[in-house]
Amino acid sequence: MSLTPAEQKVLDRIDEDLLVQITQDLVRAPGQNPPGEEAATVAALTAAGRQLGLDVGTSVVEPGRDNVSITLAGGNDPGLLLLGHTDVVPVGDGWTVDPYGGLLRDGRIYGRGASDMKGGLAAALVALAALRGTTLSGPVELAAVVDEEETGKGIRAYIAADQHEFRRYAGCITAEPTDLQTIVAARGDSYLQVAVHGRASHAGNPDGGANAIYGAAAVVAEIERLHKELAAAPHPLLGPATWSVGQINGGTGGSIVPADCVIVADRRLLPGESPVEVLADLDRRIAALHLEDRGLSVELAMPMEMPAFETPEDADLVRITEAARFDAGGPPLPLAGWTAACDGGYIARDLGVPVVVLGPGSVTTQAHRADESVAVAELVTAARAYALIALRLL
Repeated sequence: MSLTPAEQKVLDRIDEDLLVQITQDLVRAPGQNPPGEEAATVAALTAAGRQLGLDVGTSVVEPGRDNVSITLAGGNDPGLLLLGHTDVVPVGDGWTVDPYGGLLRDGRIYGRGASDMKGGLAAALVALAALRGTTLSGPVELAAVVDEEETGKGIRAYIAADQHEFRRYAGCITAEPTDLQTIVAARGDSYLQVAVHGRASHAGNPDGGANAIYGAAAVVAEIERLHKELAAAPHPLLGPATWSVGQINGGTGGSIVPADCVIVADRRLLPGESPVEVLADLDRRIAALHLEDRGLSVELAMPMEMPAFETPEDADLVRITEAARFDAGGPPLPLAGWTAACDGGYIARDLGVPVVVLGPGSVTTQAHRADESVAVAELVTAARAYALIALRLL
């Protein structure tokens, strides 16, 4: 599809220097989570939004942790939601550049969050600025929430806000790093915690106690069996649901039969899967181990769940996004699924809004790594694509 004069006029307003500056400002603002240090990033994002003449609002999720809403007004029809998050994973080791320096070198901006996903936030913000003065049938909102990298407190607070009684969307673009590929399905995620309780005794008389680590080992073996069972039913775009035990902690010393052991496991979800049923299924599997016969008890909890989503490939949002991405200069890539999880799943499940993921940077080669970076050229293409999607959807 060729660009109309009105579309070209909007794209001509996308300022690469401004885009670089906002991305650098966001990278230079710490936002590690844990422990939840998004305040500096929120301050940088809201300052940029106000300087661009946009409507900026914040809402408290927890003390010092605010969600941000930056809106370009439109008509009374359903609008477009651009979704992102302000937290980043901890810096970690192995960096050869300042993780908060925002270094621009050879066409790339370096720093923690450059790819995941401060570059995407900057591209969305610049797209909003470029759309000023256009006539749109509905508003365009950039929602930047806290705590995406941990338990999703920000998106859950956003969903629950009273304003959603009258807010309507024609679609949601989640600006996570996808190598500028249109993602129409993404796996969800959940964390499960299994606490096994036994009875301590001297290791010289182990039968006098009830070994919680032995019980936990049986649970781990059962989770491994579950993972192998899931491999037999892959999703065509996302592959199978998965289990992975990531942590196990128990015992107080080698000479003491352990009274307690805690397992933390990751369960990736497919579209349509219920986290409640996943929890209930594991509960049934553990019950079948009859750990009570060993004098053990079990507590099971799911401290985090992030839903999966899938948007039909023939949906208007997908069709418009894919054409806009191509016209903006995006790479020739097919529609795809994403094995990562994102906050877009909440928008699809809880608000019934079609969702795609599209953003600059790479979740596989840049996100959560030392020397994380994003290409300036990808930032520009993303901003152009977001602007075109808004024009054509609204």
